[in-house]
Amino acid sequence: MASTAGVSSLGWRTHGVLGVLVLAYAGSFMGRQIMSVMIEPIKLEFNASDAAMGLISGLAFAAVYALLGLPAGRLADRYSRLRVLAVAALFWAGATLLCGLAVSFSMLVIARMLVAATEAPVIPASLSLIADLYPPQNRSLAISCFTGAPTLSAVLGLSVGAWLVDVHGWRTGFILIAAPLLLMSLVFGFFIREPQRGRWDATATQPPPVESIFQAATTLLRNRAYVLLASATALTTFSAFAFAMWSTPFLVRSHGLSLQHAGILAGVVTGVSAAVGSLFSGWLTDRLSSANRSWLLRIPLIGHVLNLVCLLCYLLWPAGIAFTFAGVPVPVAMIWCALSGFFTVWWVAPSFNLVTQLVNAWQRATAIALQTIFSTLLGVGLGPLVTGILSDALLPRFGDESLRYALVLVSLTVCVPFTLLCILYGRRSYQADSPASAVA
Repeated sequence: MASTAGVSSLGWRTHGVLGVLVLAYAGSFMGRQIMSVMIEPIKLEFNASDAAMGLISGLAFAAVYALLGLPAGRLADRYSRLRVLAVAALFWAGATLLCGLAVSFSMLVIARMLVAATEAPVIPASLSLIADLYPPQNRSLAISCFTGAPTLSAVLGLSVGAWLVDVHGWRTGFILIAAPLLLMSLVFGFFIREPQRGRWDATATQPPPVESIFQAATTLLRNRAYVLLASATALTTFSAFAFAMWSTPFLVRSHGLSLQHAGILAGVVTGVSAAVGSLFSGWLTDRLSSANRSWLLRIPLIGHVLNLVCLLCYLLWPAGIAFTFAGVPVPVAMIWCALSGFFTVWWVAPSFNLVTQLVNAWQRATAIALQTIFSTLLGVGLGPLVTGILSDALLPRFGDESLRYALVLVSLTVCVPFTLLCILYGRRSYQADSPASAVA
């Protein structure tokens, strides 16, 4: 068994490294979230359709991200994860800057693809580091702090970003995002020390023989519990990313809000509620799973059911302003939006914690990268694109309300039923395939 003596030694250095990883991930997601408030002005400037905007905000990014995700994971498993992050942040800043300098729709698509290429190592390298910074009984909360970074960026990207885009234009947003990434590159390269790999594993593991990317992926795909869990998370992200990308246009079209007010509400309400929900679910999972690991799957199941109810109420609630706060009109439906945001992230921390326990220390970045590929293709890639296509198809019948019903269809017909089935079956498989690397 891994020693638990070091748990009490977790201090400011460990938490400080986690804080830097959170900031870096928040920066990466800022570029994705701010695209939501850029959809309308970019569409207007380049005379693009909803489907085309779904392409640039989704599939163009996701295809490259997915293609390079597995090589990025293998790099993080074989070399210093901090050096990988340092180099990625440097090129990431340049690609983001290029987005702001785009003079045509084609150039913007290419720039977004370059951003995807440079972001590919962020999640696998970071979560592999977190697994070596924190023991399993403390890991869900740490992971929720990291994966909650998108909610922090949602608050800034949608609220501040909406004001910035409205006042200074969409190009300025990309330029301002690029600057802090240069600082992140220096911090990763010179100021953080790499933790011992496999520090908290039940059994010591040595670096395995060098495998090709295909061999590494094949090994993971033979792990039944891992495959089911990765499939479930991918299906979950389909509607989640569709909702995140189209939430601001939905408020503009179906609730009659201005772009600035819609961005502020989508960012603050969803971001704050998801941040609270992420931290709460991570804390709750650590408390419950320390005695019974099945809670690593029960928490996501509960969250899925409650989120579906709240999300449908939000999407189908009629337009109507409840009150005005600081000059911002707040629709009644935002109550359901806040509740949906709270529950929608309950799957994240326990699922990633479980992944780190289903594989050994030298597979973690690759396993997380492969899982991220599934999620990216279905979530980032197809979620916004399918929603845009459905919105265009429903336009003749529903007019400005076409986006509302497109989001409802995406939520009902694709994500939740399959996700629940995968997780339920994965629970049985997980009990049968207890990982050797997990710390009881």
